[in-house]
Amino acid sequence: MEKSVVFLDRFVDQATLLEYISMCDVYVTPYLNEAQMTSGTLAYSFGLGKPVVSTPYWHAQELLAGGRGIIVPFNDAAATGREIAALLSDDQRRRAMGRDAYAASRSMTWKRTADRYYAIFAGAARLERPLPEMQLSYFLSMCDDTGLFQHAVHAVPDRLHGYCVDDNARALLLACALNAPGEERLPEALTTRLAAFVQHAWNPDTRRFRNFMSFDRRWLEPSGSEDSHGRSLWALGVCAQHDAVASRRAWAAALFSEALPTVDDFCAPRSWAFTLLGLDAFCAVHPDDVPARQMRARLAQRLMAALAAKEAPDWVWFEDVLAYDNARLPEALIRTGVATEEPALVAAGMRTLRWLATVQTAASGVFRPVGTESFGIKRQAPLPFDQQPLEAAATISACLAAWRADGDDGWRNEATRAFAWFLGSNDLSVPVADADTGSCRDGLHADRTNENRGAESVLAYLIGLAEMRRARLRRKRGPTFVSIISGVLRTSLTGTRTSGADLDPSPILEPANAVLASGSGTRARAPVQAGDGAAGAESNRSDAGESHRRAGALARSRDGR
Repeated sequence: MEKSVVFLDRFVDQATLLEYISMCDVYVTPYLNEAQMTSGTLAYSFGLGKPVVSTPYWHAQELLAGGRGIIVPFNDAAATGREIAALLSDDQRRRAMGRDAYAASRSMTWKRTADRYYAIFAGAARLERPLPEMQLSYFLSMCDDTGLFQHAVHAVPDRLHGYCVDDNARALLLACALNAPGEERLPEALTTRLAAFVQHAWNPDTRRFRNFMSFDRRWLEPSGSEDSHGRSLWALGVCAQHDAVASRRAWAAALFSEALPTVDDFCAPRSWAFTLLGLDAFCAVHPDDVPARQMRARLAQRLMAALAAKEAPDWVWFEDVLAYDNARLPEALIRTGVATEEPALVAAGMRTLRWLATVQTAASGVFRPVGTESFGIKRQAPLPFDQQPLEAAATISACLAAWRADGDDGWRNEATRAFAWFLGSNDLSVPVADADTGSCRDGLHADRTNENRGAESVLAYLIGLAEMRRARLRRKRGPTFVSIISGVLRTSLTGTRTSGADLDPSPILEPANAVLASGSGTRARAPVQAGDGAAGAESNRSDAGESHRRAGALARSRDGR
């Protein structure tokens, strides 16, 4: 045995211990007493993503429950040997068990433990956790003299796949959000460039916005999807109300009016919702525009009809499936109902958003956006992965719209929970956004983050942050909330009547090596990430154009390892 086994009959320091554990294929902890309260080395091994074979002392029973490790009887060397040999001869099972252990251990890090204590203390003292500062360095690095790149390989802009109006329209929304008090505006030249991209995307021959453009500035299609058209209108409507430059506000209003009639023929619910969000802003500054008001009424009723056709006691939604950007549908109804003083719209928006918040909550209480693996599955609870930043941003916006509509702090708490997903309060307990640079990873897989940091993800984080910062500022100064009671719009904190536009002056719309909270707290090493390959992460959109974009993203969404 001495030729095959090294016995170290001594204590070693933490660094040496972790080095030994990191080298092992299987960790075995054969304590003889059930009352062994805890094991630091068990916690370290689990946190390092090692498959564990253990006797059933109390700590191991709790930690390894649910198949996260293997339990063998006390004093049974034969059983212990069989399980070790079985793991060593089954690479797939051994690695899967290690990945599961690593993922489960993220909630045990010192940072996550401190977060939970902080939440308890903050709730008791009514404190608010500070929000990150707005950092734009990464976003600016994703822009060139054409506009904003769609994708990135890790944190390097991916020129191969060029640009799209989807992301440049979102960037224009960010530019308007940063015109709010307390924020630093984007460089004027960049905002103009983003507007120019949207203008160039408009195809007067088809009366549609084109979406995809190659790096050499060639449009790749004569018309984009219904959703990309609606998203362009959303950005134009907000720009018409909130851009810092009067001439650009006039440009946005004119192009909005020109492109709006096309939506009458659209069938995609999200295209209706995006257009309604643009109409909410546009009509606030052009209240006498009859075609816009009529379109707003038609689209709102289409969403209401879709809800009436699909809603059931256990499925309070507009479609048979949950897809992407889900919370934008309730948000569109809430905003439209407040602006037009229609309680039925607000009530429907609140009802669907409340249901969505329920299905987007993990058993642990953290925000869990609808996983892309759920897309296309009818009337079933959503699958947990892959999770995308877009869903967190949409939920933030919708919940803050609900908060502004009825003053219920529960909605604001939901928005805070969704934003915390970016910072590490998620199923993997790892940060998705990098607060130091303003970058944001493309999502969460079951066992790791997607390390690419494309435009959609970055903008989801930055716009969500802008919304949270604006809400925090509004709350400090004493916000005006609107209640819709018996069909009458009234303010609850002031004596003046408040419009939807007044309510929302800005359209703002733990690391893998963290310390484990066990023993003396030793840093755990992240397992090596494999490539994201297809990152099945990318969603099926509600129309063919969006599906095409996502399919392209699948092929290029690699971690680059």
